[in-house]
Amino acid sequence: MSYVVALDVGGTSMKGGLVSESGEVTVFPGRATGREDGPEAVVANIRAYVTELAASGDGPPRGVGLAVPGIVDADTALFSANIGWRDVPAAAFVPEGLPVSLGHDVRTAGLAESVFGAGRDVTDFLFLPIGTGIAGALIIKGEPYGGVNGWGGEIGHTPVWPDGERCACGQTGCLETYASAASLGRRYTERTGKPATAVDVMAQAGSDPHAYAVLADAVEALAISLASYTLLMDPAMIVIGGGLGEAGEALLTPLRDRMTERLSFRKPPPLRQTALGVRAGMLGAGILGWRAAGVRDWAPQLDL
Repeated sequence: MSYVVALDVGGTSMKGGLVSESGEVTVFPGRATGREDGPEAVVANIRAYVTELAASGDGPPRGVGLAVPGIVDADTALFSANIGWRDVPAAAFVPEGLPVSLGHDVRTAGLAESVFGAGRDVTDFLFLPIGTGIAGALIIKGEPYGGVNGWGGEIGHTPVWPDGERCACGQTGCLETYASAASLGRRYTERTGKPATAVDVMAQAGSDPHAYAVLADAVEALAISLASYTLLMDPAMIVIGGGLGEAGEALLTPLRDRMTERLSFRKPPPLRQTALGVRAGMLGAGILGWRAAGVRDWAPQLDL
């Protein structure tokens, strides 16, 4: 069976699999990145994992696709604050001789949503996963756009309230400070002294005034950022993913209402929940793997 190796690398863990030309995905047990041992150890652990996955297939893989965090182009992992590597060539991640392509983790997931998921019927949309942090994938003419230096999509660090709270990035009032899953829990705890997760805040927002206030701030911050994005880019839709995106209409309905009020002279674009969920990174890495193998238009029918 013709296949590629696909790897979705996070800061602390990575998950990998084999993706056949017909679209079958075989997922293998994940691995720790081992970042506590330094960036060189992470590179070695990724290479060992790719080698193990390649040995599990029927013959050698056609290529390897890697979705990694930080600043990246197709040939080099330029920088990752979470892992600490700089200017790592793509070939360092795989056994010698295997074709490989790298992609930014969020943009790679957005590519999968474009080919297989919620954005497959349009060419221009924003994919916005809301998790521990917030980053976006700008999909333009069906492909993710990373900007001149690979920083495109950092919508989480666009200020929504210039006089607001200090962000970990050093700026003030960033969207991520108010609307990430981590921020919902943190801001609730600061108000009440009680530990909470974003799921707790969402669940209690209908009965707890503190949870309601924290969630209202998050929705307002998202509405400000997404209204500005809409006016600048005029996307066909906005696809919400990540852990907070799993709330579905509990988040999308109030967000849609606030965007409608802010966009006084035009309609907001449709807001959709991700169709692929946690599978987006793996499928996106599969697309990169087939592109590394020379198959640019790989897009089989998947049973979603």
